[in-house]
Amino acid sequence: MSKELPGIILMFVLTLALAVPLGKYIARMYSGERSWTDKIFNPVERLFFRLSGIDPHKEMNWKEHMKHMLIINLVWFLSGMLVLMTQQYLPLNPDGNPNMSADLAFNTSISFVVNCNLQHYSGETGLSYLSQLFLMFLQFVSAGTGMAAAALLFNALKTRTTEKLGNFYDYFLKSCTRILLPLSVIVALVLLFNGTPMTFAGKDTITNLQGDTVQVSTGPAAAFIAIKHIGTNGGGFFGANAAHPFENPNYLTNMVLMMAQMIVPFAMIFALGYYLKRKKFAWVVFSVMTIGFLMLVIPNILMETRGNPLSAHMGIDMSKGAMEGKETRFGAAATGFWSIVTTVISTGSVNGMHDSTMPLSGMNELIAMMVNCFYGGCGVGILNFFIFIILAVFISGLMVGRTPEFMGKKIEAREMKIAMIVALLHPLLILAGTALAMALPQYTASTLSNPGFHGFSQALYEYTSSAANNGSGFEGLGDNTPWWNISTGIVLLLSRFLPIIGPVAIAGSLAAKKYTPESAGTLKTDSGTFGLMLFAVIAIVAALSFFPALTLGPIAEFFSLK
Repeated sequence: MSKELPGIILMFVLTLALAVPLGKYIARMYSGERSWTDKIFNPVERLFFRLSGIDPHKEMNWKEHMKHMLIINLVWFLSGMLVLMTQQYLPLNPDGNPNMSADLAFNTSISFVVNCNLQHYSGETGLSYLSQLFLMFLQFVSAGTGMAAAALLFNALKTRTTEKLGNFYDYFLKSCTRILLPLSVIVALVLLFNGTPMTFAGKDTITNLQGDTVQVSTGPAAAFIAIKHIGTNGGGFFGANAAHPFENPNYLTNMVLMMAQMIVPFAMIFALGYYLKRKKFAWVVFSVMTIGFLMLVIPNILMETRGNPLSAHMGIDMSKGAMEGKETRFGAAATGFWSIVTTVISTGSVNGMHDSTMPLSGMNELIAMMVNCFYGGCGVGILNFFIFIILAVFISGLMVGRTPEFMGKKIEAREMKIAMIVALLHPLLILAGTALAMALPQYTASTLSNPGFHGFSQALYEYTSSAANNGSGFEGLGDNTPWWNISTGIVLLLSRFLPIIGPVAIAGSLAAKKYTPESAGTLKTDSGTFGLMLFAVIAIVAALSFFPALTLGPIAEFFSLK
C-alpha cells in the first residue's frame, strides 16, 4: 500500500488544484462575463439557437426552467427507446448485435437520460456502435442538464428579489460546449494515445499466448469513456467497464479517469463561491464534503489492502490485499480509492468488481450513495447538498431562537416542506424497492447469486445505485429481468427529477423574497461551527434512514467472517 498511496494523494491534490480555477471560469461563464472561450464557442452556440429557434436571452422563472427540462428529457428518452429497440436494422452495427427487448430498452434509455448509466447489458455485445454513440450523446446532455439546474440555483441565490432566473437552454448549451466538451477532448486524447480504440471497425482477431484465436471487440471507445467520466456518467463501453484494458489501459489512464470524474463536481462547489462572491462559504461546503469522503475512503483503502481474513486462514498470500475481482495493473489500494470516488460522486464506473470487495467496503460504497451529497454528480451534487443546507439552517435557527435565514432570505414553512419531502424521498425509494424485492422472491430469488446476507446487499445496492443516479452494481446480481429493469427504471425517474425540481423550487421561492441585509444576529453559514452542524444533520439523517438495512446486509456479512 505504501507504494500506491503517493499516487492516490497526487490524484486528489491535482484535481483540487485544477478545480479552483475551473470553478472561477464556470462562474464567469454562467454570469455572462467575457472569457477567452467566447471567440470559439459564441458562433457555435448562435448557430444552435438559430437552427432551433430558441431565444437564449428570454428570461425564465423556475417553473419554466423545469418545464423545458422535462420536455426535452422526454424527447431524449423516447428517442433512446427507438434506437435501442431497432438497432439491428440501423447502420454502424458491424458485429450484428440484436435489438434490445422493450423492458431492457426502457431501463437503458431512462438510465442514460438521468445520468445514472445503470447497465443491465454488456456493452460490447448489447449495443451497436450507433446505439453507443447515441448513449454518448445522452451522457453529454444529462450532465449538461444537471449543470444547468445548478446554474439556476446559483442565480436564485444572488442578493436581489426576482422571479427571472436566466434561460435554461443558455445554461445547458454553455455547460455542454464550454465545459464538458473541451475536458472530454483532453481525456479522450490521453486514452487514445495510451491504446484505447477509436474506430468503427468490427471485432479484431488476435492470437493469444496459448495460441488460441480470439475475437476482440473494438469501437469508438475513447470518446465514449471520456464523457462517461467528465459527465459523471459511468456506463462502460465494454462490459467490464474501467477494469477492461481497452477502457483503462494502464496506471496513468487510471489516474486520469479518476481525476476526470472528480474535476467537475469539485469545480461546481468553487463556482458557487465565485458566483455569489462567498468563497469562504464554498470552502466550508468543500470541507464538509471532504471530511465525509475521507471517512469512507480511508477505511476502504485499508480494508482492501489488508485482505480477506478467511483467505489468510487458508494460507493464501494476502500481502497484495484482497485481489479477488481486482486488476493487478492497479492494485487493491487504487481500487479501494476508486470504489468510493465513484460512489461518492454519482459516476458508477468501476475498475474492479464491487461485489468482491470486503463486506464493510461494500457498506461504505452503499453509504456514499445513501448520503448522496458528498461532491455528487455534475450540478446535482450541489442541488442535493442544498437540501441539507436548508435543513441545517432551519434547525440552527430554532436552536438560537431566530428566524432561519440563508443568503439574506428567510426560510419558512414552504421551503421546509419541500426540503423534507426531497430528503425523505431518497430513503423511501431505496428501502421500499429493496423491501418489495425481498417480499417477492418469485421475481428476484433466482437473480441473487448469494441467498444470505450478501444476497440482501446485492438487492439493496441495486436500488441504492438507482436512487443515487450512480449506476455501479454488485454484479453477482442477474439484473436483466423484467422485474429489475422496470422497478429500477421507475426509481431512476423519480430519483432524478424530483430531487432537481425540489431544490430549484426552493431556490425560486427564495429568489422572489425580499432580501434582508445581514446583521449581528444573522447565522453565519461560512463558519466552521455551521460546517459541523451541517455534517451532523447529514450524518443523523443517513443513520436514522439506513442503519437498520445495513445491519441486515454488509454488517451481518462482516460478522459472519469471524
